[in-house]
Amino acid sequence: MDLEFDFEKRYRLVREIIETVVLTFLMFLVIRLAVQNFNVDGMSMEPNLHNQELILVDKWSYLFHAPARGDVIVFVAPPNPALDYVKRIVGLPGDIITIQDTTVIVNGKPLNEPYVDPRRQGDPYQPFVNRVVPPNTYFVLGDNRNGSSDSRDWGCVPRQNVIGRAALVYWPLGQDNNGFLPSVASTFTNIPAPTGVPVSTCPVIVRPPVNASTQPNDLLNLDTMATLFMPAIFMIYYRRRK
Repeated sequence: MDLEFDFEKRYRLVREIIETVVLTFLMFLVIRLAVQNFNVDGMSMEPNLHNQELILVDKWSYLFHAPARGDVIVFVAPPNPALDYVKRIVGLPGDIITIQDTTVIVNGKPLNEPYVDPRRQGDPYQPFVNRVVPPNTYFVLGDNRNGSSDSRDWGCVPRQNVIGRAALVYWPLGQDNNGFLPSVASTFTNIPAPTGVPVSTCPVIVRPPVNASTQPNDLLNLDTMATLFMPAIFMIYYRRRK
């Protein structure tokens, strides 16, 4: 009886270990496909994202719907495919964009942008009048208009360059923007359909991405490893409680 009980106990332990390993592996695949963590490098998204903050990028949502105006996205930088940038989508394919002084106009409607600090608007930018956003591209701007290299400079972002939507700030704690990035969809309500004849087209730089990027963190770091082992810890705890 003792030998039989001991065998059954060991069999149960081995089975639990295998189930935990399988669940952990499946969770890792889901995490790997669905999210990526990213290190904000620079001040181009102030005051909403700070230098050296860590954010989670949602790579899953855009499989089911297209990016929207107001989304903060991470993408392979058209000027330098070895880097990834984080900016806000202002114009969708087909939109006609004009920038007068510091006012952004989409399809003839001036935007009231509460996410832009007036002190960071900077001086009026170079002329940008009635430029149409080409198909499968996006017009993006940094919230810190005084210190951002964006579509005003190098053109629109091809859809194939988009990695995902910046969804969550998770480090460091104690800043003024921990948690989910707020929605700014109300800024872009009632944008009319494009009217008139565009003067020119927003330029597009298409270059093959470079595998080695200096900006995003590899998922196999300490915070991801902690996430990876959470299912294993939960399974062990749950089994012990039974």
